[in-house]
Parts: sequence; structure tokens; C-alpha cells
Amino acid sequence: MKVSVLLPTAGLGTRMGRSRKQLLLLKGVPIFLHTVRKFARVPSVSEVILAVRGEDKPAVEEWIAKERLAIPVRVVEGGDTRQQSVENALAAADPSSDLIAVHDAVRPFIDTATIEKAIQEAAESGAAIVGVVPVDTVKQVGKVHANRAKIRATIPRDRLVLAQTPQVFRYALLKRAVEAARADGFTGTDEASLVERLDEAEVSVVLGSDRNIKITKPGDMALAELFAQEGLV
Repeated sequence: MKVSVLLPTAGLGTRMGRSRKQLLLLKGVPIFLHTVRKFARVPSVSEVILAVRGEDKPAVEEWIAKERLAIPVRVVEGGDTRQQSVENALAAADPSSDLIAVHDAVRPFIDTATIEKAIQEAAESGAAIVGVVPVDTVKQVGKVHANRAKIRATIPRDRLVLAQTPQVFRYALLKRAVEAARADGFTGTDEASLVERLDEAEVSVVLGSDRNIKITKPGDMALAELFAQEGLV
């Protein structure tokens, strides 16, 4: 089984201030590189493709060249949105791959066991994502106005998951989903939402960890430093 991994990293990092979050250093190396290392340890992963902003491409390629990884890691130019970046990376993926795994480059604390579980589930069912059950009570509200809203319902947590990554799909399935979204002008919040629209395969959920955080805000870096000290990267 061959798995191509797509790591979209082309965001502007607006919630992190002026810093590109994926290029921030954690234990002396950029966050994205910790993520690449995790996937490079998974036996079924045959290649990694990073989609980055054009101005970041030389720096990212330089860091990758220093790593001397056992699998090919290629860098392509991303788009203005995550979905465009995934589409660009998918276009560069090996067409003989059985599965495509999409993972946020700024989730460096994913563990290899969870990656392997998601890959195995997708190999069997066609589509799988990592998710966690929310611990907080979830409320449905009306329209938010002036930072206030009225509660409309309480949603049972036993039927909810918070979607994370990796999200893994059969190559042809994800390709059709991406092409259909582009044709329809649809923008999804994640890759699973694109696949769900096709109504061709049910997307399975593999339970992950609340440590698989997405580093998007300045406060996330403090938690990331703590996790790094605990040896999670």
C-alpha cells in the first residue's frame, strides 16, 4: 500500500500576528518539519508533499534538504486557501498512490499510531478522519450579534466529534471530490466535507487525542513548548 501525504502550509497566519505559524521554531526547527518527521516514520507513507506560499518555498526547501529523509519530500506552491493548496498538492502526488492523507502542517503532535489507524481504516472503508469527542457541553445558538447570542438547543455530545487531521481517502475518491467542489464553486471546511458531498462513501472516524493541537494562535505556542518538553516531537 502506498500513501501520499499532503501538508498544506500556505496560510497567511493572520491569527498568529505577522508570523507564519508553520515557520515558527519549536526545539530549534520549524513546526512543519516536526510534522514531516512524524509521517516519514510511517512505513506505508511513500512521499510527502508540502504546499507553501511562494515566498516561503526557498526556506522550506532548504530545511527539507538538510533532513536527508528516507522518503521523497517535495515542495509545491500553495493557493490562497487551504482547499486550493490541497488541490495543488494533490495534482503533484504520485497517481499510483492507493491513499491520500491530508494533515495540517501545524499539528506536529500527531502520533504515528493514530496515523497508522487512520490509514488502515481508510484502506478498508475508503475514507477516514481523526477526531475527538468534545468534553464541553455544546449549545446551538441563533445569530450572533454584538458578541451575544441566544441558545436554541443543547446538542448531545455522544453524537459529536471535533474533526482533526490526518484525513485519509482513496486517491480516486478525493480527486473526484476536489474536482466536484471546484466545478460547483464549493468551499469546504475540511477534506471530509468535500467527500461527504459526493455521497459515495461514509467517512469513518478514528478517535485521536486532545494533544493533537493545531497551532494557530500565539497562546498555542506556549502549550506546544510544553508538549515539546515532554518529548512529543
